[in-house]
Amino acid sequence: MSITLDAITLPEDLIWTDEFDWSPRQQKETYTLTGALVVELGIKQKGRSITLVGGEQAAWIERSVLMSLYAKLDSASVMTLTLNDARVFSVVFSADSRPIEAALIIDYSTPASTDWYSLTLKLMQV
Repeated sequence: MSITLDAITLPEDLIWTDEFDWSPRQQKETYTLTGALVVELGIKQKGRSITLVGGEQAAWIERSVLMSLYAKLDSASVMTLTLNDARVFSVVFSADSRPIEAALIIDYSTPASTDWYSLTLKLMQV
């Protein structure tokens, strides 16, 4: 099964590198003027980072797919990410200054639409 972002098919061997870096638990401790401890605990509803990473050895995409991803940057719409284990997330591009990072596998001065790129895709669950 492949990974898809809306209708764009991504390599199935992209790795979700920050899957366990997020916790839905939010806690804050404060002391009152009398010295009593007040603990506020809540559950985050959204905001989980989803960073999908390929590399020089795996998860390559063609330039034409990369261009489709860049075209999505122009839209502020919510996208559907379906992972290869059938989990589905509503996502937007991360506020990171570079939500899509790509590098040619073999450098060409004029790459063709079928040339291969490594990919890092930074998304956020909404």
